Amino acid sequence: MSRDDSSKGKNASGRQGGNFKKKSYARGNAPIKKNVNPSKPSDPNSIRLNKYVANSGVCSRRDADIYIAAGNVTVNGKPIIEMGYKVKLTDEVKFDGQLLNPVKKEYVLLNKPKDFVTTIRDEKGRRHVSGLISSASKSKLLPVDKLEKEYTGLLLFTNDGSMTKTLKSPINGLRKIYHLVLDMELRSADLKKIQEGVIVDEKVVRVQDISFIADSPKREVGIEIFSSRSKIVERLFETLGYKVQKSDRVVYGGLTKKDLPRGHWRYLTAQEVINLKMIK
Repeated sequence: MSRDDSSKGKNASGRQGGNFKKKSYARGNAPIKKNVNPSKPSDPNSIRLNKYVANSGVCSRRDADIYIAAGNVTVNGKPIIEMGYKVKLTDEVKFDGQLLNPVKKEYVLLNKPKDFVTTIRDEKGRRHVSGLISSASKSKLLPVDKLEKEYTGLLLFTNDGSMTKTLKSPINGLRKIYHLVLDMELRSADLKKIQEGVIVDEKVVRVQDISFIADSPKREVGIEIFSSRSKIVERLFETLGYKVQKSDRVVYGGLTKKDLPRGHWRYLTAQEVINLKMIK
C-alpha cells in the first residue's frame, strides 16, 4: 500500500490543505473563563478593624494589627485578636478602654483671600471659606478659628475636635505672626509701649516681637503674638488709637505660607500634624 493510500479516510491537517484545524490558544485566542463566583460588593457600613483603629488617629494600620493581636482592642466589650476582622460603623470599638471614632482625621491649610467670611452661619449670603476647600475632603471640615472678612492669611481646617479645642485655648498660647497695615504711621513711643505690654480689658497683652516692615512705610508692621484672645491684635492697636486696615496672617502655630498662593489650600504633612498635637 502506498503512502497516499494510507492517508485515505483521514482528515488532512490545515497545513496540508485539509479541512481539519487544531484549536489555537495563542495570545488573544484563549477561551474566556466565566467568573462562576463573582465577588460580592463590599458593605459600605463595615470596615476592617485595623483601618477603624488607624482612622481614629491612635496609630498606623500596621501598628493597629500589633495592638489587635495583643488584645488591646475590644468590639462591643469583647477583645478581638482576629486579623482582617470587620466591624460595623455602629459597633462600639475601644482601644485600652478609650472609645474610638472611625472617621479619618483630616487637616487642610488655606491661604485665605479677602472678602470671604469664616463664620459657620452667615444670613447675608456672603461667600464662605468652606467653598474654597470643598474639593479637599468628603468630610465636613471646619475652621479652627476665625479671620475677619477683609483679612487674609493662614486658616486651618479640620474635623479633629480634640485638636480644635486645644488650638483655640492652648495653655502656653499659639504662635502667630501678622503683617499689618495701620491707618497711620506707628509712633516710636507706641512701638515701645507694645514691646513692654499694653493693658486691654484689664489684662496685659504681651507680644513676642514687633517691628517695622523693611523698605515699607511705618504704618506697616510685623507682630508675633501667642495670645488666643478674640481679635486681640485689633484691640491692642485700638487701645493706642490706631485702626488695623489690613491684616495678613503669615505664620500659624509653626505653619507658613511658603509655596501656598492666595486662595489655594494644601494638606498638612504627617510631621506638621504631630507638631500641632504636641501643643498643650
